[in-house]
Amino acid sequence: MLAYLTGGTGFVGEWLLRHLFEAGDTALAPGPEVDVTDPALIAADLRSAQPDVVYHLAALTHVGQSWRDPVETFRVNAMGTLNLLEAAASCDVPPVVVLVSSAEVYGPTPDAVALDEHCELRPVTPYAASKVAAEFLGLQAFLGRGVRVVRARPFNHVGPGQVGDFVVAALARRMVEAELNKGGPVRVGNLEASRDFTDVRDVVRAYRLLALDGVAGEAYNVCSGQAIAIAALAEQMAGLLSCEVTFVQDPELFRPVEVPVLVGDASKLVAATGWHPSIELATTLSDVIDYWRGRLC
Repeated sequence: MLAYLTGGTGFVGEWLLRHLFEAGDTALAPGPEVDVTDPALIAADLRSAQPDVVYHLAALTHVGQSWRDPVETFRVNAMGTLNLLEAAASCDVPPVVVLVSSAEVYGPTPDAVALDEHCELRPVTPYAASKVAAEFLGLQAFLGRGVRVVRARPFNHVGPGQVGDFVVAALARRMVEAELNKGGPVRVGNLEASRDFTDVRDVVRAYRLLALDGVAGEAYNVCSGQAIAIAALAEQMAGLLSCEVTFVQDPELFRPVEVPVLVGDASKLVAATGWHPSIELATTLSDVIDYWRGRLC
């Protein structure tokens, strides 16, 4: 297959490119100069490429930061998706579009049950609202224009190479910094929340399988089906260090609104593609710690 990636230079994009090449696909990942918020530019580039499948990863992905700039979050995540879908529809043979959304669209659930694709969407953050809008633009492109859009709803995905303020990457960086100082305090945010973590290397396998076997117009959770409290996750990571650390809560690291539990049911994805996660969380966390040791040492 000839694949085209928006956001191909990001954390997930780099892992997806690696997986596509290993699978024998040809993949194009335009640089940041091909901006999905520029409708003419993305349309011209996509029509020139004429890919078989588009993996739409380009987005502003940090939930906390979306509170600080909700307008830009919506512009990139929703309007950028609209531009991409219009560009896909204008191709001689419109490609399959794997539209990467987020489990954040589900929002809080009263019973902390494993969420499936029939659950109500209850976005409580600007980021989640932008992803709901992007999803429904994808559904409209399928129903109204016949573009074969498959929606992926990944839950938390982690792995080596992730940077920024995402919880595992941020914790790993602070812990390795403490390790270099022979121990000490590590700043943390809300440790009470529970999340469903999947290794990014498993997540990108799911995306390719959805391009091949996903049903157009449908949404699919990408998740492990297991929730772990951030407190337990942090303790597990601390156990990988060569020194003792202590956790100190920092109010600046708390979000204005926090979804207490977010755990998914990937049965639909498994039934459609045969996908199962293959990398244990312990392996992922060890790889992430080693990644930050390599960057900081």
